[in-house]
Amino acid sequence: MNIGVDAAALGMANTAVASTNDVNSVYWNPAGLVQLEDTQIGLMHANYFANIAQYDYIAYAKPIDDRSAFGISLIRFGVDDILNTTELIDSQGNIDYNRISLFSTADYGFTFSYARKLPVQGFQYGVNAKIIRRIIGNFADSWGFGFDVGLQYERNNWNFGLMLRDITTTYNVWNINEDEYQKIADAVPGQNQELPESTEITAPKAQLGLSKKFIIRYDYSLLAAANLNMRFSRTNDIVSSDFVSIDPALGFEFGYTNLVFLRAGVGNFQNIQQLDNTKKVGFQPNIGLGFKYKGIQVDYALTDLGDQSAALYSNIFSLKVDLALFRN
Repeated sequence: MNIGVDAAALGMANTAVASTNDVNSVYWNPAGLVQLEDTQIGLMHANYFANIAQYDYIAYAKPIDDRSAFGISLIRFGVDDILNTTELIDSQGNIDYNRISLFSTADYGFTFSYARKLPVQGFQYGVNAKIIRRIIGNFADSWGFGFDVGLQYERNNWNFGLMLRDITTTYNVWNINEDEYQKIADAVPGQNQELPESTEITAPKAQLGLSKKFIIRYDYSLLAAANLNMRFSRTNDIVSSDFVSIDPALGFEFGYTNLVFLRAGVGNFQNIQQLDNTKKVGFQPNIGLGFKYKGIQVDYALTDLGDQSAALYSNIFSLKVDLALFRN
C-alpha cells in the first residue's frame, strides 16, 4: 500500500496529493474524487525484482451527485510459483524432486472511498476504508483493516492537499498454519523453532502536498507539484527526528494541448549507510510519458532512473478510461 499507483503520478515522484482529481484519487487522496465529471476506471501493471514480483491495480470511481463521489480499488502485489522444498528429502533421507511443490505469496488491498465537498468554498474531504489480505501459500494468512482521511483546498488556482494514511493504525492479524510451519522448522534444524508474531501494525503517516498548473500560450501547460512525506518515527529520511521524519518530493508535468505529456520527478531522499560506515544521500529520479485522446489515457513511467537510490527501478504502465466515451 506504500508503492503507489498510476504511471502519471509515479513519473512525477508520487507528488499527487494536491493535484489528483480522477479515479486514481482512491489511492492518492480520496478528496479528489469530487472533481470527477463521469465514471472512470483505472488499470496499472508493473514488474519488480527482474519480473519476479507482479504489481497490479484496478479502480472504479463515479460521481454520486454534484457534491459527492465514491470509488473502489484493488491492489495485488505477489510472487507466484515459488518452489516449496520443505519436503524435498523423504523420511529415509533420500532426495525426491517429485516432492517439490509450488506456492504463491501475495498481498491484497481493497479500498472503498467516499468524498464530499464541504460547505466552505474550495474545500473537500475524502475517506478510505481499507481491507488488507496477505497470503503466504499454506503457511500463513492474515486480515487487516484501516482508514485514510484526505483533504484538498483550492484557491487562486493553487491546490493544497493533506493525506493521513492509516490514521487509526492498521492492524493485520495473522493465522499461522502450525503443521506447515513445522515442516520449515524440520527442514532447517535449530532455526525457525518459534512461531512468528501474530499481529502486524502499520503506524499512521502523513503527506502534505502543493501544486499549481500554469497555462503557456494556450496550447502548453506546466503542472508543478511538491510533497512532504512524513512518518512519525526516526527513519533514514533526509530530515529525521524522534518525532517526525520528512522525505520531500518534487514533480513536473509538461503538456501539449492536453494530448501529450512529458513528466519528471525526484523524491525518496534517504541517508544510506555505506560499507565504510560513511553515509550518502540517495534519491530516486523518475521520468514518464503520457498520451490522452477522447477519454482514454495511456501512461508510462520509469522509476529510479540511473539507480541513484536503494530502490530498484521498474517499468510501469497504466490506463485510464472515461466511460462517458462509450455512452457517446
